Amino acid sequence: MTDPLTPHLRALDGINPEESGLRNAASHGVSSAVVLPGSGNVIGGLGTLVKTWGDCVDNMVVRDPCGLKIAFGENPKRVYGDQRKMPSTRMGTAALLREAFVKAQEYARKLDAGVEDSSKSPDRDLRQESLVRVLRHEFPLLAHSHRADDMHTAMRIATEFGVGVVLQHATESHLMADLLASRNIPCVVGPTFGSPPKVETRAKTFATPGILARAGVKVAICSDHPVTPSAHLRLYALLAVREGMAHRDALSAMTTWPAQISGVANRIGSLAPGLDADFTIYSGDPLDAGSVVIGAYQNGVKVPMEARS
Repeated sequence: MTDPLTPHLRALDGINPEESGLRNAASHGVSSAVVLPGSGNVIGGLGTLVKTWGDCVDNMVVRDPCGLKIAFGENPKRVYGDQRKMPSTRMGTAALLREAFVKAQEYARKLDAGVEDSSKSPDRDLRQESLVRVLRHEFPLLAHSHRADDMHTAMRIATEFGVGVVLQHATESHLMADLLASRNIPCVVGPTFGSPPKVETRAKTFATPGILARAGVKVAICSDHPVTPSAHLRLYALLAVREGMAHRDALSAMTTWPAQISGVANRIGSLAPGLDADFTIYSGDPLDAGSVVIGAYQNGVKVPMEARS
């Protein structure tokens, strides 16, 4: 939280495989996780999708990068407003993001020119490289956004620059479910457990995932570890079912749909020949609070249950 634009940061470089939250998630049957830089910056950096069990993060990677984290709403304007620098408003956040992508478009033009004439190649710029990869559709924007107006801004900017976007948190997405479905915008919903921590989350409800799914939006249920532990992911899905989400949709929102949203359905998210053989055996219905994990497997290998806490 020292620079609002840090597209060159990589979440991969900040992951400790021995961290207890990862180990705990693995033993509770959460086999993969999208790990993102924080939401204090307008552009936070590159996210990564990793398995939750291993001793070297490089060997745990499923997809890296899996997206570029950006943030709207209260977080960046509070962080930098307190420092008396831009952005201190929602307008400032959007302006910085647009400015960054305009610079990236120019960098991309220079890169293209350098293919034919090396003298026209720009000096290497890691910040611009991350943004150019988004412009070239290698991965989407992962947009931290709670309020509906912030989600509209995220979609507006994605449309302006012709890039993909996934709405993260999506607290008020139930207010615009039909629009999201018509534009094929996926939503990663959560954390919903606990009291609303700030004014922009006051409308959060476990009914959101079900409303989105019924409208035809591809939705994933997420934690926000360590705010709400990843190990308890199925509890959040259970509560969504209690608030009207179809049982089958709740299971899909923890398995096939997150894999599809993250572009890794060819490896994880379902059981089929040629996939990674990540699965969990429960004593009963996974969405029954009384069911316990009998065995959690990643790449066909059982995760040690002593990792559970």
